[in-house]
Amino acid sequence: MKRNSLCCAAGLLAALGTAPLQATIAILSLTPSVSSPQPLGTPVTWTATATDSQPNDLTFRFNVASGTQPFVLVRDFNIGTLSDAAWTLQPFIWTTIAGEGAYQVEVVAKDFVSGETATRTASFNLTSRVSGRADAVNTTGNALVALFSAPSCATGSAMRVGFYTGSAAPNYTAWAPCTPPVSMNFYVAGMLPSTTYAMYSQTETGGKITKGPNLGFISGALPSTLPGGYYPTFTVNTEAPANDPNPMVLWSFTKIIVPVATDLSGNIMRYYGNGSYTLLTRPVPGSGTMLTIQNGLSWDSVNQVQQLLREIDLAGNIVRETNTGVIASQLAAMGVTDATPCGQIPQPPAVGDACLNDFHHDAVRYTIGDQQYTAFLAHIEKLFAPGTQGNTSGNPVDVLSEMLIVLNSNWQVVWYYDAFNELDINRTAPLGETCTSGNSDCPTVLFLGTMANDWTHGNTVDYVAASSSQNPDSGDFLLNMRNQDQVIKIAYKNGTGTCAPPPAASCIAWYMGPPDGYAVPPHSFTFVNITNDPWPWFSHAHDVTYANNGQRVTVDGLTGPLLTIFDDGNTRYSAPPLGLGQNCGPSDCNSRGMALIVDETKMKVRPVMLQDLGVQTTSLGAAQLLSNGNYFFQPGIPYNEAIEIQPTTSIFGSQVMNLGSGDYSERSWQMPDLYNPPVE
Repeated sequence: MKRNSLCCAAGLLAALGTAPLQATIAILSLTPSVSSPQPLGTPVTWTATATDSQPNDLTFRFNVASGTQPFVLVRDFNIGTLSDAAWTLQPFIWTTIAGEGAYQVEVVAKDFVSGETATRTASFNLTSRVSGRADAVNTTGNALVALFSAPSCATGSAMRVGFYTGSAAPNYTAWAPCTPPVSMNFYVAGMLPSTTYAMYSQTETGGKITKGPNLGFISGALPSTLPGGYYPTFTVNTEAPANDPNPMVLWSFTKIIVPVATDLSGNIMRYYGNGSYTLLTRPVPGSGTMLTIQNGLSWDSVNQVQQLLREIDLAGNIVRETNTGVIASQLAAMGVTDATPCGQIPQPPAVGDACLNDFHHDAVRYTIGDQQYTAFLAHIEKLFAPGTQGNTSGNPVDVLSEMLIVLNSNWQVVWYYDAFNELDINRTAPLGETCTSGNSDCPTVLFLGTMANDWTHGNTVDYVAASSSQNPDSGDFLLNMRNQDQVIKIAYKNGTGTCAPPPAASCIAWYMGPPDGYAVPPHSFTFVNITNDPWPWFSHAHDVTYANNGQRVTVDGLTGPLLTIFDDGNTRYSAPPLGLGQNCGPSDCNSRGMALIVDETKMKVRPVMLQDLGVQTTSLGAAQLLSNGNYFFQPGIPYNEAIEIQPTTSIFGSQVMNLGSGDYSERSWQMPDLYNPPVE
């Protein structure tokens, strides 16, 4: 594929101001797989070919515009394939149900060495699924997803779709504003397979709701297997109450690597699979979309594992995509030195070399004003001098950490936090975890070929908007560093804080975690140990997020947001002197579900839920406050259970639901439906 192994290193220099080389790029074709027009929701595979007079890699970007609206990014610059002196765009399947009419499809070819680009556009018309003024329902490429279409409705009104089976109460899609004169279209998801449903539209105008006629729909049978080769199995350990207001679990499986939604009996109600690794990071509230990390080809990468960040809709179509190569190029243009593409690090690497290896663990969508942003984690690998972190081999030390990266609404980098810029590199991971190539959330290819220190292992990023009395001190990020037993608050300040590029000192507003004698800095908070627990703090935690978007509560004179945490407890149950080891009883050695009130004025935390979950896990897990006041916790490896806890005392509760799975889930969410994920 590559004609010049120095191409993209030179391209990054060009992005920093090096004079470009002259090149001539010509786009030879831009072709859809089906002719225009087509009904809304039709998958259209676009291909493009181009030539470059320079012997450099050619990348392609894919944009779409509706009518006279500006172009919107769908897939950012990614490498093409070379054959017979012509470059071909990686085939891209474009699908939309935004509305009928004329669309402009644009491909941009770019040589990142010379900086030269070429652009070509094509028109494509989509037609309405509505005949006259009658609602319509159609199948999609996903057996458990229907496409419901209705005639246009008046400006200022809103529409949603209700759907139900038998005598069950209806579920509803999210409300969507009416945009006349185009039709209204909805993906209806969260249905059982091979089941008859009734569907209807609801239109709200000035507080009055008008119901449309019922339409029948029979969901399809599940495919014979998921892309992972089989279906996960489920076991009901504790049957959920019949009226549970959160009757669905959305799983982010890490073994079959396919997101699946089930009811509380383990019946599959939604699946996604494109034949490739897909790690679900978060459902996006109010949009019916999900953020995922997927495998695939990225320009300037040494592997294809976890190279793509994709937003997908409920039918599994790609809404937007970026990759490690283009993210690295944007960071380079901002002056970042720790995020060179790993494929461009000279061999053998030298002390000080650093690269962006892959995306990992988490991505989250949030809004500031009327603008949407997406924050995610990327592995950063850096080579340090011999002796770093106590290494006695005499060789350079490979250390793995992360960068928190923020994209604007068009998925371009606008902000970042680099853990290597501020954290003390010699504050070693208390349990000394290491990464070996391709194992357990580790990059497939490492600098030294075999092993790196898994220094921080960030696994959750959370953002809470600042909003007057509810959370006036927010607008920052939380980052959970599992292998450091620490949660840190990063002074993002809605993009204007001390971490605004280039990163300055004092990016970290505070640390939260157990006090320790093995490194600095210590914790910033005091734990109000109301149970006299021998180890009250979390360790090696997962899914550290604010409940209810950081809404403040007051308990025993402490006021602040509620933090939900799954406490795996690895350090707590490790051998002395760090942990309790053999000195702890079963309850002290089990993993726990936690909720802590965080008072940032008094710098104290107090548990409002500290639940022994009866199992000891080594990794993975989820924690969540539910709408009915119960808590949801998901233990990970070697157990995988979705557990709902009803509080019975001030900090303890009892299980009212337990659904076990034969596969491991990075995290999961208990929800009312696919349209209303928990507010975190």
